[in-house]
Amino acid sequence: MTDATVIANDHVVSFHYTLTNAEGEVLDKSQGEPLAYLHGAGNIIPGLEKALEGKKVGEKFTVNVPAAEGYGEYNPDLVQEVPAQMFQGVENIEPGMQFQAQTDDGVQIVTVKGVEGDNVIVDANFPLAGQDLTFEVEIVEIRDASAEELEHGHVHGVGGHHH
Repeated sequence: MTDATVIANDHVVSFHYTLTNAEGEVLDKSQGEPLAYLHGAGNIIPGLEKALEGKKVGEKFTVNVPAAEGYGEYNPDLVQEVPAQMFQGVENIEPGMQFQAQTDDGVQIVTVKGVEGDNVIVDANFPLAGQDLTFEVEIVEIRDASAEELEHGHVHGVGGHHH
């Protein structure tokens, strides 16, 4: 067993967070239950995981994560024009709508950027790609991961995944 008083690989960490963008707008926050993740398993963005390493329960701090260590840089090549007939059954396609698209890399979420005649401009970048992010964090709990959690690569139970 490792020292579960500080965050390290193979620990389950529960934390509250508020995520803001460069303009200070709140983009996401933990609601009621803290978010739980398995440290070292790539369950959360790299810049945040790196900043949590070595922290203790009760610590409150701010983490600034540059885009490259968050959801990646914005890739203009992921913006494409596709025929509107690919959206069968959707009557009014409007900017901001999101759809799941089957790609060679699996299912991907695309966001509609615009409609031009019979074509739809879609963006497959993650919505937060290219943005520097700020997390206000409070560490709530640190514990050793169970053998099953280590095998599955994620947390089970409250704040985690169920199968």
